[in-house]
Amino acid sequence: VKLVESGGGLVQPGGSLRLSCAASGFTFSSTYMSWNRQAPGKGLEWVATISPDGSNTAYGTPVEGRFTISRDNAKDTVYLEMNKLKPEDTALYACAIRIWTGEKLEYGDRGRGTQVTVSS
Repeated sequence: VKLVESGGGLVQPGGSLRLSCAASGFTFSSTYMSWNRQAPGKGLEWVATISPDGSNTAYGTPVEGRFTISRDNAKDTVYLEMNKLKPEDTALYACAIRIWTGEKLEYGDRGRGTQVTVSS
């Protein structure tokens, strides 16, 4: 399994970024995927999850209405479109495999992440 994030960088408050996560080594089109983030000195925070066919999405409260998760199963890639960015969105963003156990989603492999810094 390999998950490689890209698209991070420095952006001003109110700006936008689009993150990508290229996946390989598993059946991407059958797999739930999530984005998480971790700010300096803080714990891991769930950001968003998308179903295998992309028809269902869910978001954490801090990002709902500003971030959009999507996927392209032909390219084995999941995206995170981030708009109206705030300084508190500064974090290392990583994608992760989610495994449906029959009752809930558990975490599988995660990528190494891409840094997003929101600052003027």
